Amino acid sequence: MTALGETTRYYDQSLLVFEAGVGNARSRQVSWVGVDDPARRDSADILLDDGLRAFGRQVTEDYAAAWTVDASAGWVTRTVDIAVQGTGWRRTLTLSRDPDTGWWAGETHASGQPTTPLAEPGIVDAEALSGALDCDLGLCPLTNTMPIRRLDVQTDTADEHPLTMAWIDMPSLEVIAGPQIYAGIDAEHVRYTSGTRDFTAELTLDEDGVVIDYPQLAERTTADYSR
Repeated sequence: MTALGETTRYYDQSLLVFEAGVGNARSRQVSWVGVDDPARRDSADILLDDGLRAFGRQVTEDYAAAWTVDASAGWVTRTVDIAVQGTGWRRTLTLSRDPDTGWWAGETHASGQPTTPLAEPGIVDAEALSGALDCDLGLCPLTNTMPIRRLDVQTDTADEHPLTMAWIDMPSLEVIAGPQIYAGIDAEHVRYTSGTRDFTAELTLDEDGVVIDYPQLAERTTADYSR
């Protein structure tokens, strides 16, 4: 079995154990297709309660990735685990945030050599992540849900919320500080602005704050409730 396959199996088992121990959590399965890259597919199995915990996959023509996010306490990221694999190479990242100090730490592993050079995996500047409560997994629409739910942006349409994210580049797994701004429009729409790019988008959301449409990035294709 490949490293990615082993990671996927472990994550599947971890999610099942978590689901069995949560009384009122709701389970969802969601998938998206890339707008900028129609060959890219993202999917996530999600548990929603007073936070979010999820296992997901991202598959493109060049690589496949499996990941877990634990933001089960108040929508604040605790841990992120990612394994990504392409032809002749693979990488892993474990990213965690200390709830007492707010300090982010990362462990990485890399082997093989990608055909196209990639940045080194891991945190570039830990001090720049000071104050960051969220991870943002590159190209994946799900991780927008955490700040949207934590800040109640779908009902608070009066304020803009500037944030710093622990932004994870895919597929390199480089982690940098990513400034972003969220502003509520109505219950189904939130304005997202990148602080590092000249980019603003109106995200369309469902009742759980999960992205339905992310202009220029992804569109949701399926959404199922398990319970």
